[in-house]
Amino acid sequence: MDDTNGPSPIRRSQRVEFEGGNGYKLAGILDLPASTPRATSLFTHCFTCNKDLKAIVRISRGLAAEGFAVLRYDLTGLGGSKGDFSLTNFSTNQQDLLAAHRFLSEHLEAPQFLIGHSFGAACSLSLTEQITSVRATVSIAGPSDTSHLANLLQRMNPEIAVKGIGSVTIGGIDYVIRNQMLDNFRSHDLPALLRKTTKPVMLFHSPEDETLGYEHALRLFSCLTQRTPDDPEPSPASLITLPGANHLFVRDAADLDFVASSIGVWFTRMLDR
Repeated sequence: MDDTNGPSPIRRSQRVEFEGGNGYKLAGILDLPASTPRATSLFTHCFTCNKDLKAIVRISRGLAAEGFAVLRYDLTGLGGSKGDFSLTNFSTNQQDLLAAHRFLSEHLEAPQFLIGHSFGAACSLSLTEQITSVRATVSIAGPSDTSHLANLLQRMNPEIAVKGIGSVTIGGIDYVIRNQMLDNFRSHDLPALLRKTTKPVMLFHSPEDETLGYEHALRLFSCLTQRTPDDPEPSPASLITLPGANHLFVRDAADLDFVASSIGVWFTRMLDR
């Protein structure tokens, strides 16, 4: 699919499909520059979002216009991807991200950068050090742990823990949640992984974020940069504060332009290192 007009497009987009880490077909869109990409990146969405979230689309297309290829994709059971969302968890998200990495590696180039929004940022951060091709990661409104979401879902519907399954409403849509998901969220120690992350990380967060308070950004930055004598060298992390923005970046389109252009400049700097 090519969604640009005119004789000299600055970018183009094409739909792709690949097998996810859990055996289901995942839907994706590859946003490409008009010429050979300067580098490739992989964009993972938030908990119940998908690749077509306005913020993800605008940032991905903005990066493509600046010469970077971006694969945005739907996790298992969400958007255009197959599978049962209620059977997914943080581990399956990680497996899907690794599958998307394999797809890019086989069909274009192994991604040098990871980008994640909200819970997708946690997933991206958790794999930053593990994936050898990755030079740096961008976290947009990311959480500092995974257990907070389990606690939130249980508060929204205590039957999930009592009966093992329940329904919650997020963004006007009902989702079936199983207790296995909450248990899995609580089993991961994101701060411990961050304290072993040495690659560069750029954090974007708003002090007015209504979903994840600014304290999450401060904790992320602390885990990435504060080290004990037994820890590896700190990550050269950067924190960019976005006053006035909300969690989904729908208040002001200029916020998305700023984020996209800032990431593009940062990616360029990382390629020059």
